Amino acid sequence: MSAANPSAFTTRPELVGTHGMVASTHWLASTAGMAVLEDGGNAFDAAVAAGFVLQVAEPHLNGPGGQVPAIFAPAGGGPRVLCGQGGAPAAATIGHFDDLGLKLIPGSGLLSATVPGAWDAWLLLLRDYGTKSLREVLGYAISYAWNGIPILGRIASTIDAVSDLFTTHWPTSAQLWLSGGDAPTVGSLHSNRVLARTWERLLGEAETVSGREEQIDAARRAWSQGFVAEAVDTFSRTAFRDDSGRDHAGLLTGDDLASWEASYEDAVVADFGEWSLVKCGAWTQGPTLVQQLRILEELDLSYVDGKPTARTIHLATEAAKLAFADREAWYGDSGDVPIDRLLSREYAAHRRALIGDEASDRLRPGGDGARLPEMIEHTRGTTAGSGSIGEPTVEPQGRTRGDTVHIDVVDAAGNIVSATPSGGWLQSSPTIPGLGFCLDSRAQMFWLEDGLPNSLAPGKRPRITLSPSMALRDGEPTLAFGTPGGDQQDQWQLCFWLAHVGAGLNLQESIDAPAWHTTAFPSSFYPRSWTPKELVVESRVGEEALADLADRGHDVVDAGPWALGRLSAVSRDPNGGTLRGAANARGMQGYAVGR
Repeated sequence: MSAANPSAFTTRPELVGTHGMVASTHWLASTAGMAVLEDGGNAFDAAVAAGFVLQVAEPHLNGPGGQVPAIFAPAGGGPRVLCGQGGAPAAATIGHFDDLGLKLIPGSGLLSATVPGAWDAWLLLLRDYGTKSLREVLGYAISYAWNGIPILGRIASTIDAVSDLFTTHWPTSAQLWLSGGDAPTVGSLHSNRVLARTWERLLGEAETVSGREEQIDAARRAWSQGFVAEAVDTFSRTAFRDDSGRDHAGLLTGDDLASWEASYEDAVVADFGEWSLVKCGAWTQGPTLVQQLRILEELDLSYVDGKPTARTIHLATEAAKLAFADREAWYGDSGDVPIDRLLSREYAAHRRALIGDEASDRLRPGGDGARLPEMIEHTRGTTAGSGSIGEPTVEPQGRTRGDTVHIDVVDAAGNIVSATPSGGWLQSSPTIPGLGFCLDSRAQMFWLEDGLPNSLAPGKRPRITLSPSMALRDGEPTLAFGTPGGDQQDQWQLCFWLAHVGAGLNLQESIDAPAWHTTAFPSSFYPRSWTPKELVVESRVGEEALADLADRGHDVVDAGPWALGRLSAVSRDPNGGTLRGAANARGMQGYAVGR
């Protein structure tokens, strides 16, 4: 890859220090994580504290009933994956949805809930790799839940868009989020004291035993086998309105919670010269980033003055179409995913040969036996929306597409974490009144068709969009990065990688560089729509580049100058120990902190 005079504009300086770096999608989480580092905690303690604060600070993007996949590496060790994505309920079968007359799993309500995994996953990571007590790391989130968090514009607009749904069909959500039928005003403080009491009750039950690790395990049991599981079980028996336009009860039970635990897994590691990219397995969309880079590996890509050329954007877009077509045909929580073949250079060469000078309008998975879901043709060409800002998209009828948050942490010892929590959005499901949070809707990502890698089955994980990233340099864990954005996560991370690793821009320059994505494959979110030739681009690439892309046959959507992605990143130089951090300025809430 070539770069010409990479004099990139940046919104902020790249932070440089030696003690610790925390970067996330909200300043309250970043500062809480840094406070833990200043108090003698390590990167794992800081990540857990920041993760819980994000559940309060960005409740429209994640919550206690959600999930968290993470990639981490302890000092001196190799990368591992933390699986905080729960499986489908035991009663969640394709036959059940057939009986309900549903061809897709609704994107809201109770039917689409999977086992909430975030609590158990964060606590597992804290127990095994952290140093602090649960009370020490959870205290920041409890304080914000009790005293209130400042309401951001996107929280207020999301609540306002679903206020009629809350008032008419989800009264427990209206009680928590509306005052006199109105959404909270921007800048006001909003508290969730029911949630604060839930966390305090979990701590109280944990502290009936002695020992840091024993208390953490007791808190895990209090969630999955105690009062939280009981409340979830009872609440799920009530029918609530969902995206189907009808009322349905949920399928999640206390037994489902009791039978699931977070776990560790091997990471997918792919070499790119001195760099190696680390991703979660094919139960996420993570390997699509590897596939895109494999396809682009032999192509000449370039940045000029910190901006990608039109040819670079075209080639990257066509590579994304091919990688995400493979996602639809091959990825899922299945032992049959041919991941080694999909990520091989030989396979990438075959896929690369399909890229031409014109924009493709077909979904083209590769390999013998590739099979796409039948419903894909029914959702082609429907309104997909550009998802341009990585925030929930709220449609006129009050249907919302939730999104995600992200955290990266590195400490002086070399511990490093990349985590992408999501789910349990305030608009995804009615609030459980005794707990102060709602369930997730991640099961909407399953297909209701037998025989696919991502077909619905009891206990199975949906193939999720959540996709944290890590990179090794000369075998050493060096870089952690990621972004919210649903299906766009591994496209916006491609933009970051091409700018940082390919063009040599620093972390902040790479985050600030113009970004793009395509919607030329089925959305993972209900109603699974897609627009075959749509290409969404930040206008800072220049009018000439936009015209060039249109001439190549792309249906170009000008997203505006600053709209795409909410990336953050941290890095560590293994030789000198220098730490670096950066975060996205788009949306005016992501920050990196460090010293």
